[in-house]
Amino acid sequence: MKGLYVHIPFCEYICHYCDFVKRVPKNKEMVDEYLIRLRNEINTYKEHFDSIETIFIGGGTPSMLTVDQMTYLFDSLQAIKPIEYSIELNPESYTHEKGLLFKKYGINRVSMGVQTFNNDLLKYMNRGHKEEDVKWIVDDLKSLGIQYISIDLIFAIPGQNLQLIDYDLKKLEELDITHVSYYSLILEDKTYFYHQYLKGNFKPMDEDDEAIMYEYIMDKLSQMGFEQYEVSNYAKNGHYSLHNSIYWTLGEYIGVGMGAHGFINNYRTYNERGLPQYLEHFTKEKVLQTEDDKLQDELIFGLRLTKGIYIPYVEQKYNIKLLEKYPQIQDKIELGLVKIENDYFKLTRKGMMLGNQVFMLFI
Repeated sequence: MKGLYVHIPFCEYICHYCDFVKRVPKNKEMVDEYLIRLRNEINTYKEHFDSIETIFIGGGTPSMLTVDQMTYLFDSLQAIKPIEYSIELNPESYTHEKGLLFKKYGINRVSMGVQTFNNDLLKYMNRGHKEEDVKWIVDDLKSLGIQYISIDLIFAIPGQNLQLIDYDLKKLEELDITHVSYYSLILEDKTYFYHQYLKGNFKPMDEDDEAIMYEYIMDKLSQMGFEQYEVSNYAKNGHYSLHNSIYWTLGEYIGVGMGAHGFINNYRTYNERGLPQYLEHFTKEKVLQTEDDKLQDELIFGLRLTKGIYIPYVEQKYNIKLLEKYPQIQDKIELGLVKIENDYFKLTRKGMMLGNQVFMLFI
């Protein structure tokens, strides 16, 4: 399976926790110029169009584009006929007219950045929507026949507690959707929260409290019929994100747009992160992947999946014996962070909370 990731780097405002490649555009013309350049880059990959099975339009905030700009973007991709066609949206920039456009161009999966249903916490994170916006959007998308809907939620927000987590989970259940991505709040460099942290005005949640929240979320989502198939991702009835699964299984994907990454023809590609540079030339760097590079990625990304890594497959593919190459795995087994079960190497529940301690073995 081959994917295409399309990056829209523009936002109406900047969330306090976000470190993605983004900017608030000065004017409509800046976005228009970017989209023209983006179409040019998309067309450099025409030879791959017939083999692309997933498209994911992310950001930034793709839903902040005007209807005309969205039409231009979707037209740029119309020659591709993916199985899964996803777009990210923020609730405050969605309209029924945009939903009609999604349906017209074959988008069949929407990922909405909700983060929490608590209006005070939304304000704290500098989000632009209110709790009540979400239900209307989900209902509108369903009325248009877009059934595969995912939302992003965040836990371990300072000021959050299990009661507020429970409220978010109840609101999620009421939406009756097929997928949720539930992330812990990570303090990233160059974000507003990080600058506040340096000033002593932001205190991350205690790690033990964060672990309690994570376990609570895993248990509750399981009771609600969601299967945890990746460290932060849960699906009902097998409705996994096909596009993200490409990343986790070391499949090929093309990355277009400012700051986008790709993995195609054995090369990792990294696009320019600055708008002036991207408008001048797309790619900043292409790096040929060695067998060791690919093995490292195969193990780190594969361990994020709850099913883990099928050891015979990896050993045959890379001509190794896993426990001989990485004898420290035994230490992590004894610490209860990983296990080997039916020839699968996987994280334990404890290991999911302390995954970086395991991933460091392979770097």
